[in-house]
Amino acid sequence: MASKELRSITREEVAKHNKDDDIWIVIDGKVFDITRFKDLHPGGASVFLDSDIAGQDATEAFYGLHRHDVILKPQYLRLQIGTIQGESSVIHGRIPGELSKVPYAEPTWLSDGYYSPYYTENHRRFQKAVRTFFDETVAPDALAREEDGKRPSQSVIDAMAKINMHAMRMGPGKHLKGLELMNGLVKPEEFNYFHELIITQEFARAGQRGYGDGMMSGSVIGLPPVLNFGNDALKAKVVPDVLSGRKPICLAISEAFAGSDVAGIRTTAVKTEDGKHWIINGTKKWITNGTFAHYFTVGCRTKDGFTVILVERGEGVETKAIKTSYSPTAGTAFITFDNVKVPVENTLGPEGSGIFVMLSNFNHERWVMICSSARSHRLIVEECLKWTNQRKAFGKPLHSQAVIRSKLAAMISRVESVQNWLENITHQMNNMAKQAAKLAGPIALLKMHATRCAQETATDAVQVFGGRGITKTGMGQFIEHYHRTVPFDAVLGGAEDVLGDLGVRQAIRGMPKNSRL
Repeated sequence: MASKELRSITREEVAKHNKDDDIWIVIDGKVFDITRFKDLHPGGASVFLDSDIAGQDATEAFYGLHRHDVILKPQYLRLQIGTIQGESSVIHGRIPGELSKVPYAEPTWLSDGYYSPYYTENHRRFQKAVRTFFDETVAPDALAREEDGKRPSQSVIDAMAKINMHAMRMGPGKHLKGLELMNGLVKPEEFNYFHELIITQEFARAGQRGYGDGMMSGSVIGLPPVLNFGNDALKAKVVPDVLSGRKPICLAISEAFAGSDVAGIRTTAVKTEDGKHWIINGTKKWITNGTFAHYFTVGCRTKDGFTVILVERGEGVETKAIKTSYSPTAGTAFITFDNVKVPVENTLGPEGSGIFVMLSNFNHERWVMICSSARSHRLIVEECLKWTNQRKAFGKPLHSQAVIRSKLAAMISRVESVQNWLENITHQMNNMAKQAAKLAGPIALLKMHATRCAQETATDAVQVFGGRGITKTGMGQFIEHYHRTVPFDAVLGGAEDVLGDLGVRQAIRGMPKNSRL
């Protein structure tokens, strides 16, 4: 259908249309005829009959009640009949690939006039391409799937596979050899942890926590044990399946009986008499991507202690969805293994060395969670800065209140402290040979700091937005979602208190014997 031609209209002409049966309004230089729509308005027709609205510029009133994306919906765009003569629109939403100009909406290295010792020009080009991809391809699906609870669309998974995004999310390594990354933008041997940080943070910027986990995050933590400890035949079969997005994998460690206490798990693996297979029995709980995963990296109690085994979905494997605070799109599952027969060749690492296998995985897993937490945290700071700038209270912008400025100061300080500590640790990861000995503690402490900061900001943000901050739609939709889902980061990958204790214990072990006050 051909688009209608928009007229050039003067403000004087708009002012004449201010009666119940003939109402025009101006929003950001655009003229809308809302005569027929007024009775359909969720807030009632009386809103438009106010003398400050009918036939007037309603921009401030509109943005005090609605997000910008509302006016872009087809059912409202069709109400536009013209533009104000000699004027142009100045308000716009997100532009795919573009940086936000709101202070602190971007990390320092992406802010005008600031510098960083960590990022190269390649990182900047990479960030631009990744943001454009996520804005155009992933974000629309994230919004839809977070709402309907279905797993991420296969078309988006395939689009990510085409540019080897799934492979890049595993971090630097041999698995990238020979692959074309991001349409050739970065060479496999040049890809480092800052490239991965960029991917994780751009993904988190969508602000849809359930979808973020649903988009193969199980593979990010479930595939590395296969990459690092699987035999060549197993890797040749499983790795292409997972990185193509055809057959996701998940990490199945936690149980109803054991969370942070990995050594306390009850799922058992017993060898058959001929020693060629494992027979696995037990249950796993809160397993991300478990409802749709094809492979399961499973922690089991064996004769020699704790062993990690790769299980393929099949006879004896049953998964059931668990209802949690975020969207079912994450695929959170309760898994039952009932006499599941698995070849011993699927053992990851030596028998009884499962603790070492998992410890080698924890640092990267927790670091990824920190990357995501820091960026979603920043999104909330941006939302609060925008809201306090456009919301009026007592006839003045909300940020004219000292108590509000105090909350904003605390939010900004928290998110900047997390990002800067994160970039320091990421630099160490790029350069340190033996990371486990030195970085397990700092990463654990940073994750504790990041998630505690995030929860404090979530609470403050609800206070800033008021009732809108606890409403799933409208102006405060991202605040409500964040406040509801932010505890996930504080639990997944290790509870805050456990991680804090780990960091301090590592520090104590490093205390010099001759150290005295």
